[in-house]
Amino acid sequence: MYFDGSLMKTGAGAGLLFISPLGVHMRYMIWFHFATSNNVAEYEALVNGLQIAIELGVRCLNIRGDSQLVIDQVMKESSCHDPKMEAYCKMVRRLEDRFDGLELNHIVWRFNKDVDKLAKMASA
Repeated sequence: MYFDGSLMKTGAGAGLLFISPLGVHMRYMIWFHFATSNNVAEYEALVNGLQIAIELGVRCLNIRGDSQLVIDQVMKESSCHDPKMEAYCKMVRRLEDRFDGLELNHIVWRFNKDVDKLAKMASA
């Protein structure tokens, strides 16, 4: 699963791309109906992606995103100083328990362009 959040003047949204082991691509765009920051949009993308994966019956998931902050906080490589970020991080950890295997990796933006486009379309 690739995820990305976007905050623009027109709104905020998320893009998700699931690629099955057989190579089937499933794309999702989510528009947020509330005020948010860019970091919250990134966490919302991740949380919504995990919830969709659970609904799809996914048991093992390789997650990739370009938000260094979100990845580091979830992987416990940096602490959450903001109470809102800490709440999102705890939510991700609760959802992790629903999977048999979960891997979270940071990727550079150029490898996340397709999902970035989805997130920007969702924000418009």
